[in-house]
Amino acid sequence: MFQGETVISVDDKGRLAIPTAYRDLIAHECGNRLVLTYSPFDAGCLYLYPQSVWEKVRDQVNALPRIRQDSRLLQRKLVGAAAFVEPDGNGRISLPASQRAATGIDRKAVLLGMGDKFELWGEQAHHGQVQLTFGDGDLGEHLLGLEL
Repeated sequence: MFQGETVISVDDKGRLAIPTAYRDLIAHECGNRLVLTYSPFDAGCLYLYPQSVWEKVRDQVNALPRIRQDSRLLQRKLVGAAAFVEPDGNGRISLPASQRAATGIDRKAVLLGMGDKFELWGEQAHHGQVQLTFGDGDLGEHLLGLEL
């Protein structure tokens, strides 16, 4: 569904324009209903889900046992921080100030299409991720059969 990498400007009001190539797809696939929340795995990153995909993720996360600390952390980061966003008439969404500050998203961001969702990175955090490489010792068994 979503793929590709786009550098996007964030305006003074914390808004960014969804790339034109995705606007019709977002309107058709999810009626312009998106959910923005923290990535529980990577600092400097937000997840942007279509609402229908988000609802499945939310329900799975909320079904985890709250007695476990790792479950509560995941619930806090994903569900507790989730914000509904809809593109305006110009295709812009507003990023909550708290999420921008926590992830270091300032004037530039990088939007990555990851299939069923987007990742939204602060520019510097994204550059750091791009610089990471795999060594032979880093490849787990589940990666060895890939033909890249």
